[in-house]
Amino acid sequence: RIADALRGAHMVFITAGMGGGTGTGAAPVVAEIAKEMGALTVAVVTKPFSFEGVRREAAAERGLGELEGRVDSLIIVLNEKLEEVLGEDVTQIEAFAAADDVLNNAVAGIAEIINVEGLVNVDFEDVKTVMGEQGKAMMGTACAAGEDRARIAAENAVQSPLLEGVDLSGARGILVNITASRALKLKETRVAMETIRTFAAEDATIILGTVYDDSLDDQLRVTVVATGLGRKRTPTLVHNSAQAVMQKTGTDNIGFAMQNPMVQGFVPGQSPASGLGQSAAPPVAPSVDYSKYDQPTVWRDPRSQAAARVDAMQESGMDRLDIPAFLRKQAD
Repeated sequence: RIADALRGAHMVFITAGMGGGTGTGAAPVVAEIAKEMGALTVAVVTKPFSFEGVRREAAAERGLGELEGRVDSLIIVLNEKLEEVLGEDVTQIEAFAAADDVLNNAVAGIAEIINVEGLVNVDFEDVKTVMGEQGKAMMGTACAAGEDRARIAAENAVQSPLLEGVDLSGARGILVNITASRALKLKETRVAMETIRTFAAEDATIILGTVYDDSLDDQLRVTVVATGLGRKRTPTLVHNSAQAVMQKTGTDNIGFAMQNPMVQGFVPGQSPASGLGQSAAPPVAPSVDYSKYDQPTVWRDPRSQAAARVDAMQESGMDRLDIPAFLRKQAD
């Protein structure tokens, strides 16, 4: 029956109250069928009040998790914020009517963008491009009049306190529709778009539409649909390709890596982390002749090496008598 009701639809809106049985259970099923039929699927749902209990809130979260994976865009209205936004003296009827207005405006606003032809026209394919960015979405509309009407309308359109996840800083797709009389100035379009672009990701898809409606007189209306909210890219981890193995010597804590040719990428006096992002040099094979290790060290080490060690110790301030006797004899 659901498939029969949806047959032929290019776009499907699903509205539901989450946390109960019907909305929480049925909405994901309807969404899955709509998606399988190839329809652009948008859900506009409400979350319960906190005083309705933990079980209802948990059920709503489970339902939202199932729904988000089955729709193209998900718009969430927070009942919890009704009192905060409308004031303590708001009646229940007024509060629920305000929530219904958000649901209605989201659906009606998107439908108007598609159906009303404009000078800079936005069609269904544009909406599909933007709303195909899976994840949470928001839809806002606002009117303003006067000298700074474009900026004010744009700012108010992106501030929807009853919606969840309306931080547009990561929006992947934004559709903007500006409706005004034929007195609309090019500057006003630019101001509105610049205001909205400050919220979008740098590489976001942004589509602009303009519609003339002379009945608005001095009013200018901005409608914004933003999608792909809350989708964070996986951070790129940069690893240090060469980790120096530090071994305290008991004297000056000189690192073993300073002397070991097998440890690459270490610079004396520099933290190993400072080499982040730099590729390590290829391993250097040790130039040690192991065939002579059965001989005493004093025989293996040439006099020139011993002399160099003694000179280095003396240059560092060590008294000659403090230098081990076997090194002094070897150097002599």
